[in-house]
Amino acid sequence: MPQEIEIRTSPHIKTGTYVNDIMRHVVYALLPICGFAVYQFGISAWLLLIFVTASCLLTEALFNYLSDKENTLNDYSALITGLLLALTLPPGFPLWMGVVAGFIAISLGKVLFGGLGFNVLNPALVGRAFVQAAFPVAITTWTPPYLTNRFVEFIPSTLTFPFSLPTPVTSWIQGLNIDSLSSATPLGHFKFAGLDTANLDLFTGMTAGSLGENSALLILVCGLYLAFRKMLNWRIPAAILLSTFLLSAFFYWLDGSKYPDPFFMLFSGGLMLGAVFMATDMVTAPLTPTGIWLYGFLIGFVTVIIRLFGGLPEGIMYAILLGNVTVPLLEAITQPRIYGSVKK
Repeated sequence: MPQEIEIRTSPHIKTGTYVNDIMRHVVYALLPICGFAVYQFGISAWLLLIFVTASCLLTEALFNYLSDKENTLNDYSALITGLLLALTLPPGFPLWMGVVAGFIAISLGKVLFGGLGFNVLNPALVGRAFVQAAFPVAITTWTPPYLTNRFVEFIPSTLTFPFSLPTPVTSWIQGLNIDSLSSATPLGHFKFAGLDTANLDLFTGMTAGSLGENSALLILVCGLYLAFRKMLNWRIPAAILLSTFLLSAFFYWLDGSKYPDPFFMLFSGGLMLGAVFMATDMVTAPLTPTGIWLYGFLIGFVTVIIRLFGGLPEGIMYAILLGNVTVPLLEAITQPRIYGSVKK
């Protein structure tokens, strides 16, 4: 008797690891970074993480209800979006603005494209880009880390009412109005004042910045956890960090008095967080081996160019978003030759 042959599309070999398993471990890897951010900036950082993450979860639940879809909160993707988005924000960012950022990240960055697996752009960076355009002052107002009263007092701007100016509290930091600290990140210091920051401070997390601009060492360790579990493609952050190092080393070689050293470029800003946790998003990253390296090199190149020659001190967000939109092209031009065929 003739036997039926069932033909299916690839992949034919599966590991048995499901989406929610991978996402859950990404959450595990992000928790130490979030904890260190709270240790650096206190209860304002803790509350910002909660509000932004809750906004993402509630927005996801709302659109599930409106579209009559089954619950998708158990795949942890909205939770990861909330945590990553909060880590890109300043510690004193007003909570209501964080809620807006979470709503935009899920609605425009994810739901608009059809949900998990269909989004073209990283949802957390979509939310971050929106609030950077909508609230440019709040997004560039920074607070020093390790203040002695950070666990008993909120940063004044945290509890600002919607559409109102934050109330200055001049006595909060030894009589200094923290609203004046608008360019206190290492990248801002170098970009606008030509001041250097010790690389060891950047590496260990002793500087101001967003919640996720903390210890580059901690971010690398958490990324290695995912890489060893094969839940992160190590080639993407390797390509980003390598291209960033080589290009910045070239400019430093040209004029070391004008351009920062390559280790400063690696350890400062949100490069580590973006390279390890955002550019590696499985949905928005390429799948072809060559495309992965080109994608990483592009992100590193654009980051350095924006930092050195653009109007903003940081460029990793726009570099990753640009890399996301070039993924279809990168995959089209780097498709491996089909076995038995002649490559055109």
